[in-house]
Amino acid sequence: MKIEYDHEGDMIELTMKDREGTLRKTDSPFVMEKMDSDNNVIGFSILKVSALKRQGQSIELLNKPEPAWTDFKLWREMSG
Repeated sequence: MKIEYDHEGDMIELTMKDREGTLRKTDSPFVMEKMDSDNNVIGFSILKVSALKRQGQSIELLNKPEPAWTDFKLWREMSG
């Protein structure tokens, strides 16, 4: 898993699988999903991070153990 912050682009990108993919819109104007060719979520981007901070949103980056992909997939299936 890789987490990067792009100061100039004002975004956080989380990559769970290091492979090619395309971005897809979500219900949130701040989140884009990165999908692989099999339509699996392999990452996501949080856009306009500074705007979220100004709105009082809290973004915590936690040291998550390796099964983060499984946790995210499970959360997505339960919330979708």
